[in-house]
This record gives sequence, structure tokens and C-alpha cells, in this order.
Amino acid sequence: MTPNDHDVIPVIDFGSQTAQLIARRLREAGVFSVLIAPEMPAAEVAALKPKGIVLSGGPASVDEPGAPQLDPDLLRLGVPVLGICYGMQAACRALGARVERAARREFGRATLNVADHTSILKNLPETTSVWMSHGDQVDHLADAKLRPIAATSTCPYAAVESDDPDARFFGVQFHPEVTHTPHGVDIIHQFVYAICGCAGDWRMADFADEAIARIREQVGAKHVICGLSGGVDSSVAAALLHKAIGDQLHCVFVDTGLLRKNERQLVESTFRDHFGADLTVADAESRFLEALAGVTDPQEKRRRIGHLFIDVFDEAAKSIPDAAFLAQGTLYPDVIESGHSAAGKAAGIKLHHNVGGLPERMKLALLEPLRDLFKDEVRKLGEVLGVPDQIVWRHPFPGPGLAVRCLGEVNRPSLDVLREADEILLEEIVAAELYRRTSQVFAVILPVRSVGVMGDGRTYDQVIAIRAVETQDFMTADWARIPFDVLARISNRIINEVRGVNRVVYDISSKPPATIEWE
Repeated sequence: MTPNDHDVIPVIDFGSQTAQLIARRLREAGVFSVLIAPEMPAAEVAALKPKGIVLSGGPASVDEPGAPQLDPDLLRLGVPVLGICYGMQAACRALGARVERAARREFGRATLNVADHTSILKNLPETTSVWMSHGDQVDHLADAKLRPIAATSTCPYAAVESDDPDARFFGVQFHPEVTHTPHGVDIIHQFVYAICGCAGDWRMADFADEAIARIREQVGAKHVICGLSGGVDSSVAAALLHKAIGDQLHCVFVDTGLLRKNERQLVESTFRDHFGADLTVADAESRFLEALAGVTDPQEKRRRIGHLFIDVFDEAAKSIPDAAFLAQGTLYPDVIESGHSAAGKAAGIKLHHNVGGLPERMKLALLEPLRDLFKDEVRKLGEVLGVPDQIVWRHPFPGPGLAVRCLGEVNRPSLDVLREADEILLEEIVAAELYRRTSQVFAVILPVRSVGVMGDGRTYDQVIAIRAVETQDFMTADWARIPFDVLARISNRIINEVRGVNRVVYDISSKPPATIEWE
């Protein structure tokens, strides 16, 4: 991406799980931001005409072999630089400070004591909570022309500022980009406005205009097949593409047999009636269930689903003249959890069927216009594009469908039980007016059976788990505090109305350490 007449603050991505979250916070502050790799020469970064630069965190130690390196010239471009965690350590070392293994690692909340309120920490109280995640830290400033401006009980240089007028550097060992640092937004705003002097005039409408221009340039006269699931991501991607290239877009919906109840009918009516889209429905249920027979490993499920999706799209492309691209609603959390980043260093958590699960034999080039966005940003883009609210605010549904909510082997009887339980769950959540107050709610069928009593007789039936979370960016999430009376109705209805279920449990784990989906 390149900005069009907007201030820009690029983020040097050292492989952090939250690198894109930094870019998102900058965009929320009204500044155009994009991730760039550490290997990009300082001269190319300067060509972006940045108002400032942010250095992200990362999983490596600065001295270990193969660790991403900071180009020292970035600190001499004459623009302010903010280093976060690994970014702070890399910059401090480049300036002459020493980085060592911490005597005591800090993971989680820590109390920050602010000693200097004159610059980057201007709007913070003297004592505040911050989120730490580090095993190394700066332990000696030497002749680095740096001065400490905040500390924790175990990290004496939790924040530093450069005294060198030729290197306008600010470093924080904690993570201001995450919601667990309450004053993190204040730090980012101070950097953006008071230190970098940005105007703050970038909006999601600008992203839409720039994305449309990029799509038109990339596609030219060719045609695009859009993998449409009916969810928020693929729907907004389809709307964006339709606005960019009109009848060069051809939507394909694959009925995998792994869908929610009545999903196929909903997608057909929505996209043919509302959008007037060219929609092809591929009936592939038997093929997917056959491919998944006997498979219990979650990664293998995703690989097989991803490969078969591409086969179906390739077949659909044969009837579309000049089809050259496959468009998907891939978001940044999908990319980062699959181990991809600008630095190529992010830790892999799970393969997404549309990222790590894609085969090398693909005949169509990938087109992913939402790849840099988080879910909440996609919803904002959907509103800008005029996508109906009932689609924009729909809860996410995984690309592999119910296959990753049917733990263990996937088969039609288990899927049918899961579909019925999931429909009851969503009906009760909507009736309790909790749908818009939760971010994602779904049922999971477990690969175990439990003993129960029904009609004075012993049962040995299946278990349904309920998952409900609240989140803004889907990178971190907390379990939703659903009222007990609502949970009681959900459990009672599922056990009474879904034959073969005698127990319902509620998942109260956050992300991290759990992921939102169970597989």
C-alpha cells in the first residue's frame, strides 16, 4: 500500500504477534500505517516520506543467530522513532546500550513508575498498569545518549528517551498497543500528534478508495472468482471487488456440507437479491466429507479443506473466460496465526484454510484486499461500502466450517447434531439481546460421551460445549459473561430438543492461552 496525500507512519515488523495491532492503533488515530520488513533499506523507508517510524516487538533475542536486525540509518532519518519491546532493544543496542537476559522475566501486567512526563509519557499518571512480554531487557545505557523516563520493579529502563538531537528515539519495553495497557492509546496519540506532528486525517473511506484503485490496477481486464462463504469477511471483500471491477467479478459459494443450518439458502437469497451478484453454487458435500473421513488432526483437516476448496474453484474457473484471480476475505489475524508477517518471523499458531492450507498447485493468483485489516476494521469498511447491517454485524464463521467445531472425526451424524445445537444457541442469544454484545458465539461437539439419566433410564450420549467471547480485534479475547438464566435455557433446550445430547458445558477460557475456535 502507498498513501495518497496522507501522513504515514510505517511499522517495522520484527515478527510480533501484535505488529499489525500497532498499525491498527495508528490508523485509529487517523494516520496511514503499513507494515514493512526490517530488510527494507532506510532509503526506501525515507521514500515513503514518513512522519515517524515505529519498531515492533518480536519473538527473538537481539543477539541470537538469525534474529531480525535494525538498520541503524533508520534512527538518522530525522523523524521520531518509537521502539516497542524488541524494537526498543534493537534500537538501544544500535545506539550503544547493552541488552541482556533479564534476571526475572515479565509476562503480563506490571506497574510502571513514570519519572518524566515531558515527552512520550506526558499524559500518564505517576503510576499505571502496563502489559509486559519479555525475557530480555536493556540493562546498561553506557554511552548511548539515552536517559530513563520510567521503570518497573524488575526493569529499570522500562522507557527511555534519546538525548541525541540527531536521533529522536523513544523506547518502551511494554506494549502500548494492547488493551491491557490502559494508557497505551494516550502514548500512541502523544507520539502521533505532539511528537510527529501528524494531521490525523486518514479514514476508512480512504482505505476503500485506495483499495479499489489497487484492485483495478492489479486485475486489469481479467476476471476474478471470489470465494464467498456468506460471512462478514468474504461478503465485504465481494462488495469491495464488485465496486472496483463490476461484472468482472464472479462469486462462487461452495456447499461443503460443513455449514450452519439453512446457510446455503441465506447466501443465495442475500447475494442474488441484494447485490445482484453473479453467483455460482457448487454442491460438494460428499467430496468434503469423503476427504475428511477418518481425519482427527486439526491441521490436517484445514489442509485437506484448503486443497479441496482450490480444486472446486479451479473447476468453477473453467467456465469463466479470462478468470485469473481467486479473491478471498483473508484478514490479518488469519495471516499472523498461520505464521506469516512482514518479517516472515511470526510464530505459527494454526493453519487457516485460506492461508497456510493452500496448495502450491493453485492455478489462480490470490487476491486478498482485506489482508491488512482486523475484523472491526472490516465492519467499518462494510458500512462505508453499504453492505447491509445483518451481514456486517454477523458473527464470524470459520472457513473450514463446522469441521473445526466437530472435534475428532467429522461425519454427517455429528454435523447434524451440531447444526441443531448451534441454531438453538444462536436463537437464545438473539432473544436475550446479546448478539451485538458478544463478538462470537458457537457450539462445539466433543469427541467424548457422558453418562446421563433421561426418563429414569441411563443414557450415554454426546457433549456440546458452548463458546462465547468478547473482543475488538480477535487477537485477544475474553469469555463472555452470559447470564446464568440464559445459559440454563440454552442447555435445557439443547438437551431436550437435540436427540443424542445429554450434557452441555460452557467454555470460560480466554485468548490467550486458548484460541477462540477449539481447532
